Amino acid sequence: MDDLLEQPVTVLAQLVKTGQVTSKSLTTAFIDRIEAVNPALNAVIASNFEAALKQAERADLALQSGETPGRLFGVPMTIKDSLDTFDMVTTWGTEGRREFRPGRDATCVGRLRNEGAILLGKTNTPEFTLSFKTDNRLFGRTSNPWDLDRTPGGSSGGAAAAIAARLSPFDIGTDTGGSIRLPCHFTGVAGIKPTTGRVPCTGNALPTSGLLAPLSQPGPMAKTVAELAFLLPIIAGPDLEDPHAVPAAWTDPGKVDVSSLKVGFHDDNGISTPDAAIQQAVRSAADCLRDLGCPVVEDRPTGVEMTAFIYGRLFSADNGDLVEMLLEDCRTKEPSDRVARILAEHAPDGGSAAEFAQVISLWHNYQSSMLSYFSQHDILICPVNGRTAIPHDEPHNPADYTYTMAYNLTGWPGVVIRAGTDETGLPIGVQIVARPFAEHQALAVAAALEAEFGEFAAPDL
Repeated sequence: MDDLLEQPVTVLAQLVKTGQVTSKSLTTAFIDRIEAVNPALNAVIASNFEAALKQAERADLALQSGETPGRLFGVPMTIKDSLDTFDMVTTWGTEGRREFRPGRDATCVGRLRNEGAILLGKTNTPEFTLSFKTDNRLFGRTSNPWDLDRTPGGSSGGAAAAIAARLSPFDIGTDTGGSIRLPCHFTGVAGIKPTTGRVPCTGNALPTSGLLAPLSQPGPMAKTVAELAFLLPIIAGPDLEDPHAVPAAWTDPGKVDVSSLKVGFHDDNGISTPDAAIQQAVRSAADCLRDLGCPVVEDRPTGVEMTAFIYGRLFSADNGDLVEMLLEDCRTKEPSDRVARILAEHAPDGGSAAEFAQVISLWHNYQSSMLSYFSQHDILICPVNGRTAIPHDEPHNPADYTYTMAYNLTGWPGVVIRAGTDETGLPIGVQIVARPFAEHQALAVAAALEAEFGEFAAPDL
């Protein structure tokens, strides 16, 4: 494998900026890797190679002429197909958008391009991002580079598989119930779901309005934590379109004294007991932080056991109107099996106004109860899921996914890094959660743990 493909985004950007590597040679290296490996994975489902090479050539010429480069000048990237791209078809994984060109970039995509990033292609996603497996009628399923018989998770499974297999240096995923964090856990890469409102959702498959809008956040996915800390400020900040996006202050994670942070952890949320190897990874992370001088106690948030009930009630509160609207707007006549099941699960008459008000009250009370955790702790360490990557055809147990859903409901930021390997050789991630808009603390702790755990080899493809 080309050594360039192993380098983090920060190093690649510096190599191009200083002229040690041309953007064209870098872009060519990733294109060659995609062409060699992607047929087995089906992670990149639409390519932009010709345009990418032309943009890379222009970047090289611009650098020679003295143009001031942006932070991602000449660096290639892939983007999840739930995020709009002005120059490529963006399907959201649904048949009605098979040939749809949005004519504009999602806000986060445009901000990356403004810093000089070059789009290589789009990565696979389930229809409307509404599945924990990455599969749709347009492109089929994406496989996990650690075991092709297993899923990389969803909905950012194409992005995670591409990064793990070194097809792309980074991608932007979206997370409504775990769709960044779960694929990172299943494939052994790093990712962050930012605080609700940190990054605008404009241009994502799920709308920025409505009851469920505060659950979703775009966030970067890459090989290392330092890359997440580099990329997140680029895409953060209000765009005067997403009504939930706020001008939150940003603190450099490198300035955080990790030993001063009070850490709580749990390896079982009272809903789903994880596999023993996952529990051990969480406890190993807690031990590492204790060795670094952090006060560490075993403690789980009050109310977390209500996660599955409240999340399920929220998704059924609109009686399927969101999904029906998406299908109608996209002119999709035949939804995927997963989306069809979502519609079938809703009662034809819906609930009463009183029941709807009760759901909102439950959600807000849950957020308040959970928030009290930070009266005693700065950081929470916990599992990402109850299992490592499951086979393609194995039904998922919804309880296993409450470890990520919980922090969509609260809106808290959560980082996932690889922390181990199970008995079958599959990656194990741990989740590092912080209070709202304390991404710098979560990233600092994640970086410290990453240094303690050491490097993990890439999958052999």
